[in-house]
Amino acid sequence: MYNINRRKFLGLFGCSCCSIILPSCSTVPITERKQLSIISDARINRQAAQAYENFRSKSKLVTAGAELRNIRDVGKKIQVAVSSFFEKQGKEDPTKNFGWDYILVDNDKVVNAWVMPGGKVAVFTGLLKVTKNIDALSIVMGHEIAHAVARHSVERMSHAMTINLGTNIADIFLGGAINRTRNTVGRNTGLDIFQLGIMNPFGRKQETEADYLGLIFSSLSGFDIRESVKLWERMSKKNKGKEPPAFLSTHPSSKKRIENLNNWIEEVMIKYPPIKV
Repeated sequence: MYNINRRKFLGLFGCSCCSIILPSCSTVPITERKQLSIISDARINRQAAQAYENFRSKSKLVTAGAELRNIRDVGKKIQVAVSSFFEKQGKEDPTKNFGWDYILVDNDKVVNAWVMPGGKVAVFTGLLKVTKNIDALSIVMGHEIAHAVARHSVERMSHAMTINLGTNIADIFLGGAINRTRNTVGRNTGLDIFQLGIMNPFGRKQETEADYLGLIFSSLSGFDIRESVKLWERMSKKNKGKEPPAFLSTHPSSKKRIENLNNWIEEVMIKYPPIKV
């Protein structure tokens, strides 16, 4: 083993990192934001499918009724509209390899919905008490589907891997100063400086992007996207006094979301009217 000085090593390391990362950049559909993507869709979709089946098997699901039909109908309209939109644009359909599925989880205490890579969407019954109507439901489901279309899970995992690699390499030359600082701050405050300074702002960026894309998908599907503001007004009222400070959250505040939606609605309705399938 031969010796190599620090400057030369950093130069070689920088070049090797660039050779890995630069070819691994992709573009989010519609927003055209560049994103890091060093994990294959096939790998993450396979892992997500396994996790999804595990969740299904352990959860109490609603298996019939109007609420489940509404979720499946809204999901189907959005998935068809998204595919048709990209086809008419002459662009590759980012959902072409999705294995779509929609479930309704019987839990009134959870006001939430989520998506797994590959088009696996779960809605909790507690959320339906806030959505109240089909148009608002389409806003939530459009948002979740947008996460999958934009490959946000791949991007988050890629960022986490890159940050961990970069931190470990830098710490070799800083004598562990980064991790010592991170641990000291964590012990004294209970907060993770990397989470606050990097991952939380990044999470809020993804959530805002999903709000915007979800609004577009809902509009393309023929739903009234003006209901989005009313939805978040209801959500804000329900969460009053419970939302954490913005810097501690991975999501924008309800107030910020309402402001964004009011700025987007007219533009989206004009640029992305209901698509004829």
